[in-house]
Amino acid sequence: MTRIGVLALQGDVREHVAALEGSGANGVPVRRVSELERVDGIVIPGGESTTIDKLLRAFDLFEPLRAAIRAGLPAFGSCAGMILLADRVAGGTADQQTLGGLDITVRRNAFGRQVDSFETDLVVRGVADSAERPMHAVFIRAPWVEEVGPGTQVLARVEAGAAAGRIVAVRERDVLATSFHPEITGDLRLHRLFVQIVTDRG
Repeated sequence: MTRIGVLALQGDVREHVAALEGSGANGVPVRRVSELERVDGIVIPGGESTTIDKLLRAFDLFEPLRAAIRAGLPAFGSCAGMILLADRVAGGTADQQTLGGLDITVRRNAFGRQVDSFETDLVVRGVADSAERPMHAVFIRAPWVEEVGPGTQVLARVEAGAAAGRIVAVRERDVLATSFHPEITGDLRLHRLFVQIVTDRG
C-alpha cells in the first residue's frame, strides 16, 4: 500500500491521516528524518507557517525535507503548507524560509485575520466530478497565489465575492497545494488525487 506521511509538527495532522486512509493510502505521522525516509509522499498541513518553519529546523527536518522534495518526493500542502511549498512569499517575516517546490508567489494571510475566514464552493481542475459537484472549501487565515510560473497549473480560483479571481489551488509536477483545508470537510477527492499522483510516480 502507498505510504504517505503527514508532517506532524502542527496543524490538522489527524484529519489528514484519516483522509489519506479513506483514500486508500497508509497515512503516517512524520516527525523524524527516519520516518521521512520511509514515505512515498508527504502532506504539509495547515497551521502557522512561520511556526512550522521554526519547528522544522528545531527537529532537523528542514533540509532533509527540502532535499527530498527537490529530488521528486510528491508533496501536498494545505493553507500554511501552500506557503511552505512556495518558492516566494509576500507578506512573510524577515527570517521566514520555505521548502520550495512550487514556482509561485504566495501572499501570507491574504484573506485577512481569523475573523475573515470564510467558506465557498469551488470547481477544482483535475478533481473528479468537480464541475457537476463543486468542492466545498474552508478558508482560515488563508493565503492566495499572486503569481505562477510557466510550469505551474492553476487548479482553482475563487469564483465570487471580493476575492473573485484569486488563485487558491495549484499543481506543478508532483507538488499540489491549496489555500483551503480539504481535510476538514469530509470530501476526499483532493486526497484521492494526491494518492493517485504518488501511486503513478511509484
